[in-house]
Amino acid sequence: MSLYWRVFLLNAAVLVLSVALLFGPVTVSTPVLFGEAIVLICGLVVMLVLNAVLLRVGLAPLGRLNRAMATADLLNPGERPRVSGQGEIARLTGTFNAMLDRLEAERAASSGRVLTALEAERQRIAQELHDEIGQTLTAVLLQLKRAAGHAPPDVREDLHQAQETTRASLEEIRRIARRLRPGVLEELGLHSALRSLASEFTAHRLSVAVHIVPGLPGLDPATELVVYRVAQEALTNAARHAGASRVELRLGPLPGGGTCLLVRDDGRGRGTAPEGAGISGMRERALLIGAELAIESAAGGGTGVRLNIAPTTPPAGPAPAPTPGNER
Repeated sequence: MSLYWRVFLLNAAVLVLSVALLFGPVTVSTPVLFGEAIVLICGLVVMLVLNAVLLRVGLAPLGRLNRAMATADLLNPGERPRVSGQGEIARLTGTFNAMLDRLEAERAASSGRVLTALEAERQRIAQELHDEIGQTLTAVLLQLKRAAGHAPPDVREDLHQAQETTRASLEEIRRIARRLRPGVLEELGLHSALRSLASEFTAHRLSVAVHIVPGLPGLDPATELVVYRVAQEALTNAARHAGASRVELRLGPLPGGGTCLLVRDDGRGRGTAPEGAGISGMRERALLIGAELAIESAAGGGTGVRLNIAPTTPPAGPAPAPTPGNER
C-alpha cells in the first residue's frame, strides 16, 4: 500500500469514528452544558490519540529508514534496513540499500587507487632516501674519516663527533626507508616482517611480545601488505598516544577459517576520543581486502586492534597447535 493511501485510510478511520458518535446517545444542548462539554473534549482527545497512534504505526518504516540513514558509515558496513511490504516506503528502502551498496563499492575502489598510489609514493621516497641521501651521507662519513686522519689533535675530536652524528643520521635514514618500504616483507615474508617490526618498536622502550601460530594459510601479497600496515599503525598508536609499556601482537587462525591479527596494548585506551586518521586508514585498508576491523577497549584499560580476514578457500582443517620454540 502506498504512503498516500496509508495516511488517507488512517485519517478516514478516525473521521468515520467521529461521525459514528453522532448516531450514538450523545446529545449537545444549546448552550452546551458542562457535562456535555466534558464528553466532547474527552471524545476529541480520544480521536487525537487514536490518530497519533495509527500514524505512528503507519509511518514506522520511515522511522527505521531515518535511523539507518543517520547511522550509515561507509567505513563500517552494517546491516541494511529491512524491506517489507510494497509501495513507496518499500521502494525507497530498497533504493537506499542499493545506494549504500554502490557508495561502498565506489569508496572501496577509490580507496584502493589512493592506497596503491600511496604505496608507490612510499617506495619512491624510500628509494630516493636510500640511493640519494644515504649515499651522500656515506660519502660525507668517509670524508670525515679521511679528514680526521690528517687533522691536528685539537680538531680530531670534533671530527669524530661529526662522524658519530653523521652515522646516527644515516641509520635514521635507513630506518625511515625500511618503514616506508618494508623490503623484509617481500624478501622474507609476513611472519619475519612482523617480528622485525616488533623489534623496531621494542627499541623505543616498549615491550612487544609476538605470537604467530605456525601453519597458517598463505595470504596474497596485497593482504600481507594490509596486515603489515595495520600492525604498524597499531604499534605506532600504542607507542605514541596510548602511553603503553607492553604490547601483544598475535597472528592466528579464526575459528571458522581465515586469519586474525590482534594487537593489544596496556595503555590508557581511547575512551570517548573520536577516531583519527590512523584508524580511518586502517579501516580503509581492511575494506580493500574484505576484512573486518574492530577497535576493542578493555575494561581495565588498553586498546585492542583486531583484523579478521576471511578465508580465500574453504579451510581444510584446524591449524596445528603452536609448538615450543615457535613463539616469541
